[in-house]
Amino acid sequence: MGRYRKRWSSAPDVRKTGNNTQYTVADGILAGFAVFFMQSSSFLAHQRLLQSKKGRSNARSLFQMEEIPSDPQIRNLLDPLSGKYFQEDFWFLLDEMREQQRLRQFWTDLNTYAIALDGVSFFSSEKISCAKCLKRTDRSGVEHFYHSAITPVLVKPGQSQVLPLPPEFIVPQDGSEKQDCERVAAKRWLLQHHRHFDDYAITYLGDDLYANQPLCQLIDETYHQFFLFVCKPESHSGLYERLAFLEKNNGLETVSDRHWNGKHGEIWRYRFANQVPLRIGKDALQVNWLELVITKEGTDEILHQNSFVTNHAITTANVVPLAQVGRTRWKIENENHNTLKTKGYHLEHNFGHGQQDLANVLATLNLLAFLIHTIQELCEPTYQRLRRALGARKTFFNDLRALTRYVVFDSWDKLFLFMEEGLELTPLPP
Repeated sequence: MGRYRKRWSSAPDVRKTGNNTQYTVADGILAGFAVFFMQSSSFLAHQRLLQSKKGRSNARSLFQMEEIPSDPQIRNLLDPLSGKYFQEDFWFLLDEMREQQRLRQFWTDLNTYAIALDGVSFFSSEKISCAKCLKRTDRSGVEHFYHSAITPVLVKPGQSQVLPLPPEFIVPQDGSEKQDCERVAAKRWLLQHHRHFDDYAITYLGDDLYANQPLCQLIDETYHQFFLFVCKPESHSGLYERLAFLEKNNGLETVSDRHWNGKHGEIWRYRFANQVPLRIGKDALQVNWLELVITKEGTDEILHQNSFVTNHAITTANVVPLAQVGRTRWKIENENHNTLKTKGYHLEHNFGHGQQDLANVLATLNLLAFLIHTIQELCEPTYQRLRRALGARKTFFNDLRALTRYVVFDSWDKLFLFMEEGLELTPLPP
């Protein structure tokens, strides 16, 4: 929080000289961030009450605010900012994890990191809008205004947590079709952030809409990284015509495994082919294709089926980890989108829309809070012990909110120590 207080103190302030500047922009940012970090829309109201009664508050001691702005003042302070301003705050945390070798726990069996790409909507209204709103018309002719973003995350098979990276907001200029919008925003994200991984191999994951030649070529030829995208027959007819020809001529390699799921056996069959055209045409990019079909043993019942294209060379030795990493794409929906929407972050709630960039700024601060929570789960022993002792995430945050409503703590260490003693956990040595 000290680092953020210092950096946000230099955030752009567009207010005219002479206007009421009782509250700094930094206080507005810290206040907005605190609401998301504590997962409590009433946190600031409780801190104002503590300040009036005790002359102290957790807003100051834990979040380093000098003054506590009101909700309308926070919105006014944040609206002129850009969501891009906070990108550096994500990389500060992630680069520090990398320097401390903490990021290695996300290194996959492909000898790369894996970054899943996907779009998510986080605001929708039939009446409220701004210049950066996207528009769509439903079947009944009603116009809806909404905001969406690409929210990349670091993922790994078997790793329950994901690490959110800086978002890239989809803007009206990106196009009118969902697929076009996501693709353009994904390219923009790669252009802005690819250098953070110049020294490391990355495998980018995504659903079928990302499996197009311009994006695959960009990742392969410009950024010299890897892609592993879902590839459906209905959207890649030229590729699957070639695969049908190879199948008829025994040109597909096959690997099979048997798995026991606790109830019955499963047959996992992998098929793959290298150097096949991604699309129709002489200039088609040559890609490598793999398929995984899981059937119930002794039957023809298909339990799971998916196929991917990649620029990883596929062999019998790596086809299994390739499929595992490819399937990990779903974590961006389960561990990221679902958590942000249903586990206390309320990403889709309208915290404030504004006239400039308020909706995007608030969504960014929400994601930053989620990233810090996740890093604490992965790296901070005291936080881990408290989470284990309290069980559900909801219980942990309920306790945080209750304690900070009535008691002022001088630091996060003092707060966590108080919780450890209350739970009769033996505090870790200093």
